[in-house]
Amino acid sequence: MSYSPADAAFAASLTASLPEGVLGPCAPRYLEEPRGRYQGQAGLLAKPNSTAEVATLLRAANAARVPVVPYGGGTGLVGGQVKPEGAAPLVISLERMSRIRAVYPQENVILAEAGAILADVQQAALEQERLFPLSLAAEGTARIGGNLATNAGGVNVLRYGNARDLCLGLEAVLPSGEIWNGLTRLRKDNTGYDLRNLLIGSEGTLGVITAAALKLSPIPAHQGVALFVVPSPEAAIALLALARDQLGEAVSAFELMHRQGLAFLAQHLPQLRQPFAQAPQWSVLIDLGLARGQDPVSALSDLFEAAVEAGLAEDGVIAQSKAQAQALWAVREQIPEANRLVGSIASHDISVPISVIPEFIRRGGEAIAALGQGDMRINCFGHLGDGNLHYNVFPAEGRSRTDYDDLRGAVKTVVHDLVQDMGGSFSAEHGVGRMKVADLQSYGDPVKLAMMQAIKQALDPRGIMNPGAVLPSLEP
Repeated sequence: MSYSPADAAFAASLTASLPEGVLGPCAPRYLEEPRGRYQGQAGLLAKPNSTAEVATLLRAANAARVPVVPYGGGTGLVGGQVKPEGAAPLVISLERMSRIRAVYPQENVILAEAGAILADVQQAALEQERLFPLSLAAEGTARIGGNLATNAGGVNVLRYGNARDLCLGLEAVLPSGEIWNGLTRLRKDNTGYDLRNLLIGSEGTLGVITAAALKLSPIPAHQGVALFVVPSPEAAIALLALARDQLGEAVSAFELMHRQGLAFLAQHLPQLRQPFAQAPQWSVLIDLGLARGQDPVSALSDLFEAAVEAGLAEDGVIAQSKAQAQALWAVREQIPEANRLVGSIASHDISVPISVIPEFIRRGGEAIAALGQGDMRINCFGHLGDGNLHYNVFPAEGRSRTDYDDLRGAVKTVVHDLVQDMGGSFSAEHGVGRMKVADLQSYGDPVKLAMMQAIKQALDPRGIMNPGAVLPSLEP
């Protein structure tokens, strides 16, 4: 399929139909992605200020067959926000469409434009004494449209669900330039296909999300945070079951950490205080959100006593203040930054059924060692409560990831093959983007892939929306 570039001639064709300042050259920061594995093509950058302007842009791009890359906060980790090859695209950034349109605290609903930064949506909810529970490391720069387009996860999925579960309705512009007014606040609307969930997770390949109706929750009256040392991943899973038996839905997050991640923190972020003088082999961070009249310290103390009695915990620290809770969370939240400073050979965002996580960890270590480089280090950590692990492989101390360039593909293959064999997913929360298109073709169900292609053809017959992301590019 042949595309036309987003060049000066295309810009000139739009001049009369768009306000001054919407179109301009594409600055370098819109052509980069966090892991540095892709470099985008420099086409045009559009910064629309309204849904109508987005519609004008897409209508023109569709007519001229100009590829379009929707751009949120640029924090995606699979290359979905850049187009490295082929015709230079029209990059549509929603950063000027960042308004909070309305908050309905009695309904527990907030209406936000797609360019609203996640942290700002959280703050707008807090100002109405409500909680928007989507929380992830990039929340200070990630934007709601991108969060929905990738079905972002984060640390609170155990209790509140993914981005998909937090959305009631969408406003979106289709590739044709038509506007879908689906910004409903209804929780029951059984009138046909769920188009909202078709666009959520589509990574900009079916249209541009311009606004969303999002679910809010009551703010828990009390937060409890603890770090428990566990003897094994098996014990961690049993502890999760015990915690939910004792505390029910009060368990907001349950994060698994391995000694290797703590060692990376000590080496590269030594200013971060760690709770144990000697890093434990395995530990879990537990976060509770409790109602009025419930004492989080008492609840976590009771849980710790029961865990020790059952042989599921060996040591622990329970936060006695908000500052101590933040300090414990800082350990977990800074692991990705320490990983970045080390530089991974290959990083994997995978999920498997929770009960088989210990087997996956064991077999994964054996498979990596079998590649013949026994010095590679593995940092396995993540959202144990929902089965999502970040399984990252690093060079030996004193060596660089470039020393292992010839092994990177093999590492990814053995990990993803194992995930497939154990009924898991090679992409738990980061999406497919461009990085995992081949994986989707290899591991995806053929009927599912055919359905996806049919949907793409129906909604985007000229193939302008984020070509090369999620599905293979048809560009010659």
